[in-house]
Formats: sequence, structure tokens, C-alpha cells
Amino acid sequence: MTVVATPAARAWESERGRLIGIAYRMLGDLGHAEDVVSEVALDAVKAERADADAVRSWPAWLTTACVRRSIDRVRSLAAVREDYTGHWLPEPVATARLPEDAVADRELLSLALLHLAEQLSPEARAAVVLHRAYGMTAVEIGGILQKSPAAVRQLISRGERRLRLDERAPSPRAADPRALSALVDAVQGGDLSALLDLFTDDTILWSDGGGVVAAALNPIFGAEKVRRFYLGVLQKAAEHDPERPFTITPADVNGGPGFLLAHSGRVDVLEFEFDGDGMIRGIRQVCNPHKLTRVL
Repeated sequence: MTVVATPAARAWESERGRLIGIAYRMLGDLGHAEDVVSEVALDAVKAERADADAVRSWPAWLTTACVRRSIDRVRSLAAVREDYTGHWLPEPVATARLPEDAVADRELLSLALLHLAEQLSPEARAAVVLHRAYGMTAVEIGGILQKSPAAVRQLISRGERRLRLDERAPSPRAADPRALSALVDAVQGGDLSALLDLFTDDTILWSDGGGVVAAALNPIFGAEKVRRFYLGVLQKAAEHDPERPFTITPADVNGGPGFLLAHSGRVDVLEFEFDGDGMIRGIRQVCNPHKLTRVL
């Protein structure tokens, strides 16, 4: 028997990667993003069966459904994350494992920006994602969020300021690849000071163990405290394996440079946030093994 794909099904298959990119940027969790996009497929089937002629553009319809379902999912996850053990960080994903359409524009894909986006309301998050990563206008976004273009522009403006995406504030950035390579070589050679000396005075470390593995339960503020934390990690790693306490390996994570830190019988994912002078001002260390299945 030949199965004929309907317009809705063809559009969903074609748009799936882009929809996952929208949902993942809003949720910071690829599993939840994939769930949302699967629910959108069911919604499309129902809508097509009810009145196929009512939908003038399936890609636009799917985008609207995806954003609205993502907003609902953000709200439902907020209560769950309040009870999370320690500090919650987004799920890192190897860039190669993300759909091509999701990484075509790598805007708002880093762990740093996904983490900062948690500060935004669901509607502001949607507005910034659609505008910055997908080039949608305030008029187009207003139709999805059921808000006026002026209200959408205000959401975008405030959201960009919170995410440090406006021109007046330095946004999170990665270091030059050659500088990162030199840093890794130095650390691998046992020169941990090459890393520790890059911390700014106000460096912040966020660590997510999820109650599964040992990690800092709260953010650690200040270069000296962050240094002491890593020296403690190194000491425990040396007790576990005196000959090779740790290794650090570059990895392409969330569309940019990340690192796999192997120590004490486990592997963590690190992303460094650099300031304009190439100094480390933020570290996000995902240790929860349940969050690392798409990067290891």
C-alpha cells in the first residue's frame, strides 16, 4: 500500500530541524525540544483533518505551534527546576548531533546564552530567539505571541539587554581557537596555572551535578575561590589516579568550543566565557551524567 504524505506531514518533515532549533534554544534541553516538536506533528495532523484549507502556510503554522508549545513547556519546567539539586545548567549537545537546520545560524546556541536565557520570561525568550536566531520581524513574532509589534520590540530590547546582546554591553564570547589550543596544550602538560591565571577577579563558576555526582551546589564567585575549587578537584583526581589525574580535550559543543574534562573516573563538559581581553569571566561545568549522553 502506498502512503501519500499530506502537506502537513511534508512540511513538518522539512521544518523539523528548524523547529528543534527553536525549541532547544527556548528550553535548553534537547530531549524536551524533541518532545515538543513531536507534539507539534500531532497537532498538525489534527488541524489538517479538521480543516486543511484553513492553513495557508504550514511552515508558519508549525512555527507558531512550536513556539506556543515551547512557552507552555518552559512554564511547566520552571517548577521542576526550582526543586533541582544544585544549580541547573542547560544540556550540552555535540554540534554534530544537532540537526543541520538548528545550527545553520549559531546565534543563541552557546551554553552561556542558553543559561542566561533562563532569566527571561517565556515570551521574551521566544521573541529574542525568533528575532536573533531566525531573523523574524516584530510583526511576524507579534502574530505568534498575540502581541502588538511595539510590545514585541520592547520584549526584544529588554531581552537583548539581559543577555548582553546589545552594543553597549560585552556579550559572552569564545576565545580565539589558537589561544584555546595553546591553553589545552599547557594544561595537558601539567601547567594548570595557565588556566588559573586567566580568571578575572570576578570570575563565576556554575557547576551542575544534579545530585548525581559531586559538584558545587551554588555558584562560586571570585577568582581566588574558583582557583581553590579547582585545586581541590585536582587533589582528589590525583588521589584517584596519581599518574594521570586528569585530561582535558577540546570538543565542538553547542556550535562552539567546549572541553571534556576527565577526572576521578568521570567526564565533565566545560564551556569558558571570555571577556574582551581574552580572560575567563565565566565557567559552566556540566557534571550530571544524565545530561551528557548527547555529547560523550
